[in-house]
Amino acid sequence: MENEVQIMNITLKPEIEQFIQAQIATGRYANAEDVIIKALKLLAESDEGYQEWEEDTRQKVDIAIAELERGEGLDGETVVMQILDRFQKARELQE
Repeated sequence: MENEVQIMNITLKPEIEQFIQAQIATGRYANAEDVIIKALKLLAESDEGYQEWEEDTRQKVDIAIAELERGEGLDGETVVMQILDRFQKARELQE
């Protein structure tokens, strides 16, 4: 078993304590520590997912900027006009 060291005392708001107690009451967790460990694992996974999304988005933005610099992009007005044209055609088909 790992050596455990208590490094902090945390005061929780009553609603958080109630949530933890409700989780324990489901039988999925033995104690408050198990609930908090699970919460921290989920937070770490969420942060990792966000960091991956952020890096992916940065790469896409860099690619888009490079394409625009090479003159490969469409200007905003053209894109908006194409979208409006599609909406108009779809509306006409519904009539």
